[in-house]
Amino acid sequence: MKLFGAPMPAPNPRRVRMFLAEKGIDLAETPLDLRKREHKSDDHKARNSLGQVPTLELDDGSHISETVAICRYFEEVQPEPPLFGRTPAEKARVDMWTRRAEFILMQPVGNFWRHAHPYTAALLTQYKDFGESNREIYAGAQGWLDRELAEREFLAGDAFTMADICALTTVDFADWIGLPIDAKHANLTAWHGRVSARPSAKA
Repeated sequence: MKLFGAPMPAPNPRRVRMFLAEKGIDLAETPLDLRKREHKSDDHKARNSLGQVPTLELDDGSHISETVAICRYFEEVQPEPPLFGRTPAEKARVDMWTRRAEFILMQPVGNFWRHAHPYTAALLTQYKDFGESNREIYAGAQGWLDRELAEREFLAGDAFTMADICALTTVDFADWIGLPIDAKHANLTAWHGRVSARPSAKA
């Protein structure tokens, strides 16, 4: 089994590394150099036709891509500790908050990264006004999440889950590209401190 990924600050491979660390699963990552476009090579596109990381290669030679799908595979392989919930209601809430982390948080961060950041200027046609407009959208998302975290320790409830992993990797990547947490959001800041203190956050 091989896990193809990329080092920090790439958020998606980090999600899988964090998940594996929380599970206590020892699987070394095979890194691809994104700046050298190794993820767009013919070899890697044979594993993942979209040329993205992470991608998991199973022992039978088949492949699984997309972070949540890879993590769900490992959840089935090793259910404890559960990171997608235990009961039907818990599982639904984790799915809900994972999707919210991807759409409400990551979408404006990704739009800013693609269309307003100098590192991506050579990779696509940038629409900078659109890219910059996502600052305000992400700021609004921070405020919403700060309010949501007022009465619970983690995104989906009392337990750390895949939703927190998705949110943390997004917030940290956002900070790296110039979209830090606004200091006025005390609940979001406290949550960030809690999840960043977990050993898996260093994965």
